[in-house]
Amino acid sequence: MTKTPRMTSRLLPAALALAALASSALAAETPAAMKDQVIAGVEARKKLGQEIVDSVFSFGELGFQEVETSRYLTELLEKNGFKIQRGVAGLPTGWTATWTHGTGGPTIALGSDIDALPQASQKPGVAYREPLVEGAPGHGEGHNSGQAVNILAALALKDVMVRDNIPGTLMLWPGVAEELVAGKMFMVRDGVFKGVDAVVFTHVGENLQTSWGAYSGSGLVSVKYNFHGEAAHAAGAPWRGRSALDGVMLMGMGWDMKREHLRTQQRSHYVISNGGDQPNVVPPEASAWFFVRETDFAHIAQNYAVANDIADGAAKMTATTVTRQVIGYAAPRYFNRPLAEAMDANVRAVGLPKWTEPEQAFAKAVQTTVGAKPEGLATTLKPMMGPSEDPNGGSDDIGDVAWTLPTVMLVYPSNIPGLPGHHWSNAMAMATPIAHDGVVAGGKVVAMTLVDMFTRPELITQAKG
Repeated sequence: MTKTPRMTSRLLPAALALAALASSALAAETPAAMKDQVIAGVEARKKLGQEIVDSVFSFGELGFQEVETSRYLTELLEKNGFKIQRGVAGLPTGWTATWTHGTGGPTIALGSDIDALPQASQKPGVAYREPLVEGAPGHGEGHNSGQAVNILAALALKDVMVRDNIPGTLMLWPGVAEELVAGKMFMVRDGVFKGVDAVVFTHVGENLQTSWGAYSGSGLVSVKYNFHGEAAHAAGAPWRGRSALDGVMLMGMGWDMKREHLRTQQRSHYVISNGGDQPNVVPPEASAWFFVRETDFAHIAQNYAVANDIADGAAKMTATTVTRQVIGYAAPRYFNRPLAEAMDANVRAVGLPKWTEPEQAFAKAVQTTVGAKPEGLATTLKPMMGPSEDPNGGSDDIGDVAWTLPTVMLVYPSNIPGLPGHHWSNAMAMATPIAHDGVVAGGKVVAMTLVDMFTRPELITQAKG
C-alpha cells in the first residue's frame, strides 16, 4: 500500500516515540544509568531505612539472643521476595535470605552484625546518660544499622535486575554474636558461603570509607579457663579446700606480669566470669574469660600458647585443675583490592550526608559529654585505606570470611567521632537522623558497587585473582 502524506504525518509521531523509547531503554541498560536508578531506589526507601534502624535499636539483644531482631529482619525480607533459611550453621539466630533472577550471573552476599552490648542501654537523641532500661543491653556500637544499609541496597538493585533482566543472586546474612566473635567462623566452616562469588560487609563508623589489604586492628582467640578445686568451710576447715578462685587470680597475675614481655602490637583483656558463690565457701569452680589479640596468625597462636602455660602453672600452684573452652575466634581482617577500588569510586560519587545544624549541635554535645573535642560530624571524606600495621586492637570475625572469599567492607557515617566505643554514648546517635542519613549514604554506595559487580564480569575475575 502506498502511504499518503497525511498517513505519513500521522505515523511520524508514533515512530519518533518508539525511537525515543528504544533510546531510553538502551540508556537504562548502561551501568551509569543503573547506578542512577539504584540511587533513586535507595532514596525512595529512606523511611524504610529509618524503620529498620529504629526497630533493631529497640530490640537491643545480646549475642546468640538476637531473636526479635532476626524475626523482624527475616519477615521483612520474606515479604520482599527473599527465600529465608533459618538456623544456619547451628546458630539459632543465624539465617540467610536469598533472591535469584534468571540463570547464571554472580552470587553476592551482603552481611552486617546485629548484636548489642551488655549494659549499654541508652535513650537516643539526648546527650546525657539515660538508659532506656537500667542495666539492659543496648547498641553501644551501632550494630542496629548495618542491615538497613544492605536491605536498602538490595531492594533498590532488585528492581533494576528485574527491569533490565540482569541475572544473578543476592544473599543477605547476619553477623551473629560478633561481640563474642563466635558466629562467622561457624558459617564459614559449615559452607554457608558455598557458591558465593564475593562478599560486601558493612559496619557503622564516623565517615564513608573503604579499604584494601591488611586492616588496622587484630585477630583474636576468645577462650574461657575453668578452674576446678574442692569446696570446704572457708573458716572452719579451709585446709580441706582447694580454691579455684585462687587459680583464676594467679592466672590473671601471671598474664599481667607477662604483658611487659610481649610485642607492643598485642592487646589482651579478661574478666572473672565466675568467682565462686559466697565468701564462706572455698570456691570449687571459678572461671576467667580471656580475649588474646595480636595482628597476625603466628603471634595469635604464640600468645594463646603462653596463656595456656600460665593457666597450667596457676593450677599447679593452687592444687587445682584447669580446662579451657574456646568461645570464638577472629582472623585478622584482609580486604580485596579490586572490590575496594570499585567501591571507593562510588564513595566519591555519593559523598557524605549534608548534616543539619541541629545534627552538628547534638554531635558536639555528645562529644562534650564524654570529654572529647567538640568537632561535630565529619564533613570531609577520608581517602581509601591501604594495608595498615596500626595495632589499634579492634577485631571482627569478618576476617574469617575475608580469608575465604573476596570481601570488601564499607564503613558508613551513622555515628559520632571521638566516642570511646563499646560505650553507652555510642548509642546516643544510633536511632536519630544522624544514623538514618548515614544509612542512606551507605546504601547508595553498596547499591552502586553491586551494579559494578553484576555488570562487570571482569571485576569478579580480578577480585578472585
